[in-house]
Amino acid sequence: MCGINGILHLQSQKKVDELVLTRMRDALAHRGPDNKGIFIAHNLGFGHRRLSILDVSTAGHQPFLSDDNRYVMVFNGEIYNFKSFYSELKNNGFEIKTHSDTEVLLKLFQIYGTKMLSRLNGMFAFAVWDKQEKKLTLVRDRMGVKPLYYSIFNETLYFGSEQKALFTAGVPLKMATDGLEEYIFNRFVAGENTLYQNVKKVLPGHSMTIHENGKTTTEKWWNLKSEIQNQTKIQNPIEWFRETFDDSIQLRMVSDVPVGVLLSGGLDSSSVLASLYHQKFKGIQTFNIGFQEKEHNEAHLAKLMADQFDSKFHTMQLEDQNLYDKLLSSTYFQDEPIMHLSEPHLLAVSQMAKPEVKVLLSGEGADELMGGYVRYKPLQYPTLLNSIVTIGNLEMFSKNPRYEKLSRYSQIKSDQDLVMYNGSNIYPNDIAQNFGIYNEPNNDYRKKIYKEAQSLYPNNLRRQALFFDQHTYLCSLLDRNDRCTMGASIECREPFLDPRLIIGLGSLEDKWLFTGKKGKFILKSAMQERLPKAILKFRKIGLSAPWGDYITKTPAFKDEVNAFLKSDLFEMPYFQNINPKKLVANLQKGDRRMIPYIMPLFMMHIWMKNYVEKFSSI
Repeated sequence: MCGINGILHLQSQKKVDELVLTRMRDALAHRGPDNKGIFIAHNLGFGHRRLSILDVSTAGHQPFLSDDNRYVMVFNGEIYNFKSFYSELKNNGFEIKTHSDTEVLLKLFQIYGTKMLSRLNGMFAFAVWDKQEKKLTLVRDRMGVKPLYYSIFNETLYFGSEQKALFTAGVPLKMATDGLEEYIFNRFVAGENTLYQNVKKVLPGHSMTIHENGKTTTEKWWNLKSEIQNQTKIQNPIEWFRETFDDSIQLRMVSDVPVGVLLSGGLDSSSVLASLYHQKFKGIQTFNIGFQEKEHNEAHLAKLMADQFDSKFHTMQLEDQNLYDKLLSSTYFQDEPIMHLSEPHLLAVSQMAKPEVKVLLSGEGADELMGGYVRYKPLQYPTLLNSIVTIGNLEMFSKNPRYEKLSRYSQIKSDQDLVMYNGSNIYPNDIAQNFGIYNEPNNDYRKKIYKEAQSLYPNNLRRQALFFDQHTYLCSLLDRNDRCTMGASIECREPFLDPRLIIGLGSLEDKWLFTGKKGKFILKSAMQERLPKAILKFRKIGLSAPWGDYITKTPAFKDEVNAFLKSDLFEMPYFQNINPKKLVANLQKGDRRMIPYIMPLFMMHIWMKNYVEKFSSI
């Protein structure tokens, strides 16, 4: 696991500045504290920061050169099935000289180019420079577990694992208007665009080739829709799921350093730990974040699981000044305003784990693959939402936060918008009424994914929402996981995101996902003999935090809330109709409905004050 960066001057006579390349690389030092390297070939430069997981010797040092000296690679990620290619590579005349997956990946690229990508089981972002053909190839894994950003500025292509590497190199930090709109309406920017002008992502499941003359081609090397359509019928779904899940876990235990589990106490992470125990993995340590507030706390369940499966249990709580400090740190690592609101907690638990392990397994992805969110339920009978509009003003709806949100959601009319805004906390009507912002984002990428979902699952809004989330919301979660764990110099692996599970689950009938009150029926069925009833039947909490109390009752946040009320944010034309004093005053009076309106603005204020100013001065 690593941080990668690079520079390609599209004017071939211009030489890469080693100082700039090194500054970019070292802006990513948290991603790889174990080793560092650079490679410069006139107008091309690569930088690499290494977190040693496989072959911790110097043999795994990057940038990595091919034996014939034609190719050079920088690679971030893990290829879990890399050893399965040994005999094939030897048959092609290659000698395996290291125990690293980097060597295997580059040798496969030498033989097959990008055509070998569909055979990889892993998470990866990598760059390869072909000295002979003078072309740069950038590649990202299927689901976007590993990040990869780029910008073309002043006839130069810059790329890096995080946006801060680009800003360090001199790419201007400027907010994009359409990115700002997506942040407010949709919580995050989806697709290849970002919150910033002229900074883009390589899309998940895509590769880009940039020639020295500037010619660029993009290839979609993995298409989930066609993979699902081509999946053969699964005859025994429960048995298939259990066997594939266990094998995914086993693959993700490939490591030369200690591995632990992020254990919330929920069904997903508990299933990960249960599989490890079932497969007789020993010495697994578990790490948990707890809360004082009972309605947010699952630490007791996590402790129950750790004890039952003979794992050492570590837990902590994040409060007051410590919480505020972690908020600032996580904003820096995230590069954008935090939006899941659990980033400080995930960073803190990762830092707690760091002295014990270098790799953490996570339960991320289960909800989006198997229908685990309550917000999917209204999509089963969308016509009933019209009835909710007429009774939405009843006291039951206005006082219960979940019903109140459902009442607001029910005002959305089109199927497309019901899917596109399903993961939002506030909706277009709310934003118009409370922020005075009436123009919705273009959302071109979201609309494209919706059309794909609609064609794959016609007349099935719940399945459309799952497919949509797998290409949008899940990507933002994976980015959060990567930034928070790598902020602590820890690698995070997600067993639920094995491609066999993603494709297979997408091909199953609805009953395997949505049966029962809480969804994920196939997971509960597969794990019912391994997990206690307390886990199987516990009400889903997830990693949620009482931010309304944090910002109104915690001394550490008092000055920040006062600064927020006078923030430069509200001088921006886009936000000039917002009255922050009214929003905060209502929250202080106990109106918790204000939280989803205040938090994105508050987090943007924190980001502008502590991140934008830092990189705007470079």
